[in-house]
Amino acid sequence: MSEEWDYKICCMGAGYVGGPTMAVIAKKCPKVRVCVVDISQKQIDAWNSPKLPIYEPGLPEVVEECRGKNLFFSTDLTTEIQNADMIFISVNTPTKTQGIGAGRAANVKNCELCARTIAEVATTGKIVVEKSTVPVRTADAVRRVLKCNEKGLEFQVLSNPEFLAEGTAIDDLMEPSRVLIGGQQTPAGLAAIDSLVKIYANWVPNDQIITTNLWSSELSKLVANAFLAQRVSSINSISALCEATGADVNEISRAVGSDVRIGSRFLKSSVGFGGSCFQKDILNLVYLCETYGLDECAAYWNQVIQLNDYQKKRFSAKMVSKMFNTVTGKKLSIFGYAFKKDTGDVRETPSMFVVRDLVQEGAKVFVYDPQVSREDMFIEMAYTCNVTKENTPRLEESITTSTCPYEAAKGSHAIAILTEWDEFKDYDYNRIYESMAKPAFVFDGRNILDHAALREIGFEVYAIGKPDPTQFNDL
Repeated sequence: MSEEWDYKICCMGAGYVGGPTMAVIAKKCPKVRVCVVDISQKQIDAWNSPKLPIYEPGLPEVVEECRGKNLFFSTDLTTEIQNADMIFISVNTPTKTQGIGAGRAANVKNCELCARTIAEVATTGKIVVEKSTVPVRTADAVRRVLKCNEKGLEFQVLSNPEFLAEGTAIDDLMEPSRVLIGGQQTPAGLAAIDSLVKIYANWVPNDQIITTNLWSSELSKLVANAFLAQRVSSINSISALCEATGADVNEISRAVGSDVRIGSRFLKSSVGFGGSCFQKDILNLVYLCETYGLDECAAYWNQVIQLNDYQKKRFSAKMVSKMFNTVTGKKLSIFGYAFKKDTGDVRETPSMFVVRDLVQEGAKVFVYDPQVSREDMFIEMAYTCNVTKENTPRLEESITTSTCPYEAAKGSHAIAILTEWDEFKDYDYNRIYESMAKPAFVFDGRNILDHAALREIGFEVYAIGKPDPTQFNDL
């Protein structure tokens, strides 16, 4: 180590996890040199520019404060790996699309490639930290690859999964509920764990830093996301029952969540969960259970995914059925395409599946989202839904991206709220109603609007888990 720095960290992968995590480490550890590396020149150029490649509240300020001081972004993997004391692997681990385990197993190719690159170019031993979400026992593969280096170098492999929520990632990093570090329970492994503990101890209280063996740490990340997604699917299943019986899902959530044994978090019904983690991690868990012959366990967790798919399809079907069983040729407005507010991430977003269904029904879909680009919409639709202009005639003509919500709604037969952006609550819905075709429908997939006020204006309103006042006379 040089006299200038107490420690040097390299992070392989400049995405949603690596960038923000390293930025906060740099901010909290001014005597630690942090460099994020990636093979994508475009991605690194964006991190080195005023317009960062991801949208995350609070991130630009942290990057601006540290960049060029102790936070750097580079495509020079070899130099940064060689200079680092500790290397984080923070690369994408998507669900496999073909081969053994396709549709369920995680593809850890990128993790292995990182390990092979480290083994090839490193000139001294390193602590290698899995930051990517991986199947349990992936660290064993990483360790074996590193051990095959031809220079006799010793590496220690740790697991340090992220527990970030997009939209609040900076707050989650600044004040984490816990930091989890797993490593081998050997003298060398425990020493490596202590090295990483010392980094986080610059701002995280010791009682919030949990240390475990490698396998507990790897599996804990999958289980955490599975439990959160399970709660979403659980309340969404109840939303369907509420609509059928006249109960109100928000009142159910409040009553149930008031029980301290249950709690209120993740009991907000919606059109479904999305994002890069929940579905991927549950499918990974399902595959692991199947691999170890735990078929009943696999079926249990797979039902969480099935219910989420049902909720998205149910929303699309309700839109069609309430609009006289046809949307062919009708202009429909989609407010929100990101999978949640305060992010531009469209991976596995429920909005995409609803848009796909409506396009297949022949609708003319107009999408407004304050952070999502048209390019990102179509890239994700092709990757996840296999919907492209080659296999879907007039796809691009059927979907218009709008820069103004009022223009998106003008002449529309319906508005569907599919992301809970705060700004959607503040629009002039009298103005919107006057500009729409009649009858004008609102389908609230996030339960964020004032439904009584909308009905007073003249809208026909349908919402997730809310009773239809035209169907029940005893509410």
